[in-house]
Amino acid sequence: MKKITDYRKLLGVSKTTELKDLKTVYRNFMKDCHPDKFADDHDGKLEAEEKSKSIIEAYHFLVSIAPETQAQALPVYTQTTTTSSITDIEYVSQTLKITFADGSVYEYFDVPKNTYMKLINAESQGRFARRHIYGEFLYRNVSKISGE
Repeated sequence: MKKITDYRKLLGVSKTTELKDLKTVYRNFMKDCHPDKFADDHDGKLEAEEKSKSIIEAYHFLVSIAPETQAQALPVYTQTTTTSSITDIEYVSQTLKITFADGSVYEYFDVPKNTYMKLINAESQGRFARRHIYGEFLYRNVSKISGE
């Protein structure tokens, strides 16, 4: 997914970067471009604010899809996907967003449009998702992030 690639490029990390290393990279970037460093330079401060917003967004996104984060959240994810019904589905630019009855919201990345269409038209969306989506695509929990 382009978003993932762009965020990794912005922070200068790879797919295999560990969470602790990602945190170090993030902190170093924030030290260098924190808006408070530009108190006397209005234009520099505005530029630093924009850059720091981008870095914060990239960091939080990459943390949410990191293998360590997903491994830690696996029991909750498994319970949600096996016991909670689907209440809403959105699909934009190969990103599938599924809302569950328990309030959890997950995004799945690089989902082909034909898979989305099969999900929408499935006799049982839950069964289709368990067989063809939950274990097949990179995902992240967005309910914590967006406050839903």
